[in-house]
Amino acid sequence: MEVALVTVGDELLSGDTLNSNAAWLGRRLHERGVTVERSTTVPDRVADIARVVNEYRAEYDAVLVTGGLGPTHDDLTMEAVAAALGRPVEESAEALAWLEEHGGYASDDLAKGTADLPAGARVLHNTVGVAPGCVVDDVYVFPGVPDEMKAMFEGVAEEFSGEIQHVSVVPAAEPESALLDRIETLRESFDVKVGSYPGEFVRVRLEGEEDEVERAAAWLRDRVEAPEE
Repeated sequence: MEVALVTVGDELLSGDTLNSNAAWLGRRLHERGVTVERSTTVPDRVADIARVVNEYRAEYDAVLVTGGLGPTHDDLTMEAVAAALGRPVEESAEALAWLEEHGGYASDDLAKGTADLPAGARVLHNTVGVAPGCVVDDVYVFPGVPDEMKAMFEGVAEEFSGEIQHVSVVPAAEPESALLDRIETLRESFDVKVGSYPGEFVRVRLEGEEDEVERAAAWLRDRVEAPEE
C-alpha cells in the first residue's frame, strides 16, 4: 500500500509549530508495512489543499490529511477536501449526535461549522477533542492537534497495511564518504534498500526481507570499523 501525507497549516510553514504529525504518521504507517511516497505541507488555503489532495489521490492508494479542522476562520480543510472530490459540505447529524452523547455538548454549545463534513463522508469521532474527522473515498482527514490525530488514526489503523519490511542498522566509525564503495557493493550484491545517516558515527540502514537484510548486515559488519563502546 502506498500513501501520501498532507499536513495543513500556515504555522507549520512559518516554523512556529513543529510538524510532529508527519513524523509520527510516517513511523506508524511504516510499522504496518505501508510506504509513504509523499509528505507535503500546504498553507491554510482551499485551492492549495484541494489541488494537492486531487494530485495525490490520483497516484496513491490513500491520502492522509491532518490539520485545519473546526469552525474557525482558518479551518478550511473540510471545505478543500469536499472541493477536491466535487462534493458539498453539510452538517453531519451523526457527528452532532455523537458529540451530544459522548462529548457532553448540547448543539447550542457548539460553534457553527463544528460538525460540517463533505457530503457522504464516513465520520471519524474525536475521542480526545471536539472537531470530528472523516473518510471520503480514499482521503482520510484527521485533526492537527497531535493527541487528537493519534487517537483518531489508531481507530482506523487496521485499514492501512502492507508487507512489513525487516530493518537492521550497522554503525560505522568512518566518514560517510569513505563508505561509498562498500555501500555501492551492498546495493549491487544484495536485494536491500540502503540508507546512510551521519552523526556521531555513520548509521547504515538496511531494509528488505529478513534473511537478505541479515546477510547484507553481516557482510557489512565484517568490512567496516565499528564504533568504540
